[in-house]
Amino acid sequence: MERPPTPSGERPARTDDLGESAYTAAATVDAYGIVTGWSEGARRLLGYEPSQVVGHPAARLLADAPGENVRRDASGRDRWSGSVAIRHRDGSRLRLRLLANRRAYGGRADEWLVVSAVAGRSGRSPGGPGERAPGEQPGDQLGEQPGDQLGEQPGDRLEEWTFTQSPCGMAVFDTDLRLVRANAAMERLLGFTEPEMRGLCLPEIAPRPVSEEVDRGMRRAVETGEPQHLRVGLSPEAASGPQHGRPASSASLTPLSDPDGRVRAVCLTAHHTRAQEPPARQHTLLLKDAGARIGTTSDIVRTAQELADAAVPRLADFAVVDLLDAPGSDDEMPSAPSAGGVTLRRTAVQSVLGERPESLAATGGTIIHPARSPVAACLAHNRGARYATTDAVVARWADEDPQAARIREVGTHSLMVVPMRSWDTTVGVALFGRHRNPEAFTPEDLWLAEQFTARAAAGIHSARRHLRERTTTMALQRSLLPQTLPDQAAVEIASRYLPAGGRAGVGGDWFDVIPLSGARVALVVGDVVGHGIRASATMGRLRTAVRTLADVDLPPDELLTHLDDLVIRLSTDTAVTGGAGETAGGIGTTCLYAVYDPVSRRCTLARAGHPPPAVVTPEGAVYLLDVPAGPPLGLGGLPFETSETELSEGSLLALYTDGLLDARDRDIDEALDKMFAAVARPAQTPESACDRVLAALLTRRPDDDIALLIARTRALDPGQVAAWDLTCDPADVARARRLATDRLEAWGCEDAVFVTELVVSELVTNAIRYGRLPIQLRLIHENNTLICEVSDSSSTTPHMRRARIFDEGGRGLLLVAQLARRWGTRHSLVGKTIWAEQSLTGS
Repeated sequence: MERPPTPSGERPARTDDLGESAYTAAATVDAYGIVTGWSEGARRLLGYEPSQVVGHPAARLLADAPGENVRRDASGRDRWSGSVAIRHRDGSRLRLRLLANRRAYGGRADEWLVVSAVAGRSGRSPGGPGERAPGEQPGDQLGEQPGDQLGEQPGDRLEEWTFTQSPCGMAVFDTDLRLVRANAAMERLLGFTEPEMRGLCLPEIAPRPVSEEVDRGMRRAVETGEPQHLRVGLSPEAASGPQHGRPASSASLTPLSDPDGRVRAVCLTAHHTRAQEPPARQHTLLLKDAGARIGTTSDIVRTAQELADAAVPRLADFAVVDLLDAPGSDDEMPSAPSAGGVTLRRTAVQSVLGERPESLAATGGTIIHPARSPVAACLAHNRGARYATTDAVVARWADEDPQAARIREVGTHSLMVVPMRSWDTTVGVALFGRHRNPEAFTPEDLWLAEQFTARAAAGIHSARRHLRERTTTMALQRSLLPQTLPDQAAVEIASRYLPAGGRAGVGGDWFDVIPLSGARVALVVGDVVGHGIRASATMGRLRTAVRTLADVDLPPDELLTHLDDLVIRLSTDTAVTGGAGETAGGIGTTCLYAVYDPVSRRCTLARAGHPPPAVVTPEGAVYLLDVPAGPPLGLGGLPFETSETELSEGSLLALYTDGLLDARDRDIDEALDKMFAAVARPAQTPESACDRVLAALLTRRPDDDIALLIARTRALDPGQVAAWDLTCDPADVARARRLATDRLEAWGCEDAVFVTELVVSELVTNAIRYGRLPIQLRLIHENNTLICEVSDSSSTTPHMRRARIFDEGGRGLLLVAQLARRWGTRHSLVGKTIWAEQSLTGS
């Protein structure tokens, strides 16, 4: 569809090239915002052909993005009206008054009918539903000064009062059957104000079969000049007729003729009949409808707005919902309000008046109700009450509070104040008022309002409890995840964690980076099944276990085997303590464990039911590592296999949880293609790679937790590593000391020679005395760290012990432990390695 440049000004609807009669511009829009129908009137008004509009998003017709008020007003409603700036095909802007009705088919509300009345040139302004054209006089708008439009003199004040204040719904339509005037009763009956309906036909205001029947009756009255009488129900509640237990009414259609006998208009009068349902039945139906409309989501603001929308206009002319949102405010209310009043947050407002003048405070703002106000009394006594605005307590409230004064200024004559309570917990207060409806609130109305607020309070209380639990769970999980990634020379690391956005709550995804001996590093990503605090607690246990097992330097397959045993024990404990309702102890948890060695550039991996990692070579090739798929943790009895691969320096290694790939609107292959394209971009840092992957794969809040860990591999320069083979001759201990000293001097680490000689002497002596050939000494100089390793083919592990006074041995490892920053033993397929790490802060 064409989108011409935005002009500097805005103009009303033009009809200079149109016919004499008024017409209606109409369009239909489906539930996805796509235009499905485009009338001839819409083409005349905006200049677009149907082929240019149908099938395109309706939002492309808007000159401005819809404001928050428009989105809030239309959300969750079946009818809406308002003023919107539309883009004409020629690039100009038109300010149109739109009226929209949701049309249901087969029980599903999946299409909107959007209409706008456009005035003709015959005795009417070209402004139509838009803003007045320059030089236009106020009385030229369609429907203004009906007496002048129809060739009649305006009635006196008594006649005008009779029309506007009649309890019967009255509306005047011109000979084109377009609405000219409507009184307050008819506005309540049809659900829109007169300015919103002016210039539209009845089926366009209320698209129902009964409206078409009344429209045909008005046509007969205009053509024959004879009054017509119909037994129909005009209000939305009466749309299905009295046979469905809904209110019924009769309609009189009276032709209005000028002194020459020409019919110039027709008056529609709606009368209530004895067939109308009793109030109790009406309340039951209204309560049933409200039950389906209130509490549809876990959003607190949305639930409050649903309460206000359900009450207006069928119960009240306006409704205000104020919630307690201070810390601890949803606990039991104090017995009496404080002397300073009650502070609430205005959360929702609804009114039959478009601008909602009854509320001074904007939604989201705070409001303080005086201590002696009906609102404070309602919260103090946890009891709803009805008031007339002439009551002394309301008058005193109006003197103290500008908000109450405004309620009286708009003509409110009856009020209800109802506490919002759920399970002995007060979450707020709802205020209902009437100013257009002449009837005061009854005890039955108060009961109905209490039912409405109880439903809303239950939803809000549940949402707050869920929010607290989610916040607690997220705080727990955040505390269990790495706060900072450790410094190490093997890889350059970046990570991201995104909690799930659904009602299921935070899951148990985690990642970790663990420095190992020999300048190596372990990369871990895991996913605990389930959501909530139990999943987060299980995740914390498993992460701690992985770090403990990694410190022992277990190979990846053995580490996963021990982790599998732990999950089985956790599941047994959970079953014993009665936690069978949730996934027991994390059975089904997945994990990927990888160890990268920057000296050999080899990466060793094993996985337990987890997706394989992706690798990006320095040349830009992307592939998934072929790691044997072990079973998820907690099944027991099945082995895990290790895979080893060599990675070029500068390769990217991407580890992730399945939440990154899972989505309702795409398959796994599509997600993998997007991830490959994102990580394969050249000259990326791990940080930018993480951002690109998330931007490519996420179009909304994820349905499951996401953990992403991306590492760029590094390689130690061969000059930073020195290794020598030794014999079993004790004389080789001196040679080992000499070799180490020479290498340290070459590296410029003379200050570390003394300590290194002692460490090398002790470790080599132990290997010669208790180990087997081959024996190797290796020194690694990594930044400000020196690592000394002695390997042999024996699997015997040395243990540090406290030597007694006359013992000849037992002091060597104690000396190593005192001199080194840390030390340990790791096993391989052909023996063991004893290592000691010392800091070279002076180097």
